[in-house]
Amino acid sequence: MELIKLLGVVIVIVGFALKLDSILIIFLALITTGIVGGLGVEGLLETIGTNFVANRSMAIFIMILLVTGTLERNGLREAAADLIKKVKGATAGKLVCAYGILRGFFGAFNVGFGGVAGFIRPVLLPMAEGAVKNSGHEPTEEHMEDIKGMSSAMENITWFFFQVLFVGGSGGILVQTTLASLGYEVELIDLAMQEIPVALIALVVACVYFLMKDKKLTKKYYGSSTGKNGRK
Repeated sequence: MELIKLLGVVIVIVGFALKLDSILIIFLALITTGIVGGLGVEGLLETIGTNFVANRSMAIFIMILLVTGTLERNGLREAAADLIKKVKGATAGKLVCAYGILRGFFGAFNVGFGGVAGFIRPVLLPMAEGAVKNSGHEPTEEHMEDIKGMSSAMENITWFFFQVLFVGGSGGILVQTTLASLGYEVELIDLAMQEIPVALIALVVACVYFLMKDKKLTKKYYGSSTGKNGRK
């Protein structure tokens, strides 16, 4: 009779083999496993609630993805591209730098934008593509892949260096505990003060690098020819 508790696994295997809806498969497997496992309706709901609270950070991430997907289906990407077309002189490199500055500022207060999935893909990349078109060029697939890499790199750089500025954040606590294990007792506020110039230097170096790289990529993919609007 113990084998009947594996019925949920069977549902998952059969469901994916038949290429049924993945969310429906997981939901049915969840309900079935809970019932045949003896949890009952009350125990099943209690288990779901407990795990939801224990992993609420992951639940928030899932909610961000759902909200972002809904906004994308209702024209978020097009709206972002149209917005940047109204900004004269905007380039992909300048947009990446502007994102880095905002990301760093809010990262210092432990406020996230949704990262690559929640902001870069649905907002920043369409704006960068609109900036390339605004200069009179038709974005190539290779160029957009390079811009994706620049945007993701800026996300990692700013988050890595600026999250430590938030006193009590996970990054600062990790550094503090690591130093404590080595015999160095430091306060979180002192760590944040020491990190400020390091984070600013990292941001400036990243911006300079990506601006230079943007010019290099523009020359690489479009040559010295001017675009439809007469801009290089």
